[in-house]
Amino acid sequence: MLKILKYSIVDLLRSRWSYVYFAFYLLLGYVLLFLNNDINKAVITLMNIIIVLTPLIGTIFGVMYYYNSKEFTELLLAQPIKRSTIFIGQYLGISLSLTLSLLLGLGIPFVVYGLFKSAAIFDFSLLILVGAFLNFIFVALAFNIALSNENKIKGFGFAILMWLFLAVIYDGIFMISLMMFNEYPLDKFSLFATMLNPIDLSRILILLKLDISALLGYTGAVFKDFFGTNLGAILSLLVLCFWVAIPLLRINMKLKKKDF
Repeated sequence: MLKILKYSIVDLLRSRWSYVYFAFYLLLGYVLLFLNNDINKAVITLMNIIIVLTPLIGTIFGVMYYYNSKEFTELLLAQPIKRSTIFIGQYLGISLSLTLSLLLGLGIPFVVYGLFKSAAIFDFSLLILVGAFLNFIFVALAFNIALSNENKIKGFGFAILMWLFLAVIYDGIFMISLMMFNEYPLDKFSLFATMLNPIDLSRILILLKLDISALLGYTGAVFKDFFGTNLGAILSLLVLCFWVAIPLLRINMKLKKKDF
């Protein structure tokens, strides 16, 4: 697995898109820190971008890498190597390279501005942690979609639709549900519905860390009572871990049945 992981990372480092992704976050970090005197505002802006962009990039990279390396993967499958070893190695290579680009792209401006010496380091660390989780989650989901669809166009279409649903449509359905059933106690429903979407869960974690949950109104108070506690934070991280583990388990099950 380590050899496949190493090959995947090196292969991605040769791609100009990895450097474009890194340069984008590097430029974004410098611009936001230069324009904002308040670090919290810079982190909030970064959150709004990372929460939407990171899942999209992870989805596109995951699907694109699977289809582009399909012939090489089939060659590896002809060797006495476990299927799970090949695909998990590729998955880890993509996820780690994207996370490294995110970490370096945003970390370098923070180091240059000396923000690691301030309390902003905790907010920044949570932001990177959430971004890493989103990378691992959406690359795994992208691999699932690609494995289920031999047609490249169909696979890309389903992958973008999946991202669009979790990033935009899900929130609309959630808000409509809250409005339609506002006469009923919706505390537990809100918490459960938030955990069903890793993007929403990541956003709530960061907002609560920045102590601006009051902007969310009554719903924010409910979230703060649960996610604001140590138990709630630990449970949230466990849910994000489940969001990584479940797609990986499905990949493993799919590999056992799939005829390449």
